[in-house]
Amino acid sequence: MRDYLKLTGILLIVCIVAAGVLGVTNAVTYEKIIEQAIRENDEARKEVLSEAEEFNKVDENGISDILSKSNYEIVTEVYEGRSQGQTVGYTVKTSPKGYGGTVEIVIGIDMEGKVKGIKVGENSETPGLGKNAATPKFQGQFVGKDWDGGVVLIKNGVPKDNEILSIAGATITSTAVVEGVNTALELVEEITGN
Repeated sequence: MRDYLKLTGILLIVCIVAAGVLGVTNAVTYEKIIEQAIRENDEARKEVLSEAEEFNKVDENGISDILSKSNYEIVTEVYEGRSQGQTVGYTVKTSPKGYGGTVEIVIGIDMEGKVKGIKVGENSETPGLGKNAATPKFQGQFVGKDWDGGVVLIKNGVPKDNEILSIAGATITSTAVVEGVNTALELVEEITGN
């Protein structure tokens, strides 16, 4: 019985020390993690709407009536892209549900309603399948698609007009990305009044 209590005490001390070390590590690295996330978001916006020189977060109060619609619940942020004092487009971050959880996507859309680029970010999709949504080959299919009819997912064949080809073996992830892009297209169309 004494050995049992002794081992329990040692285990308790080890757990307390480990928790303390983890807490200190978290406190030390928290700010750097936040800074890195902000930097990655800035870079994603610049990548998907490269013609913009600056980005201004769209005040949610200004578009709250639009965002209150249930089809925009996956929208997490909206930025207006400006160049030489003119609005050149918008970037929209969406987080639709994929196979392994939410899939973070930043979409750049110009004022004519064309997708200028997408960037698939944080996700828990299956390596070698759903993770392929972050490849340039898959993301590049969205460039030039517009809000007239939205983006349509096909499982095989040669995509035309607003169609994109699904990732083989990752239909759920592909569907999630298409949902995120279509939601962004609809939102920007409403914001611009087109």
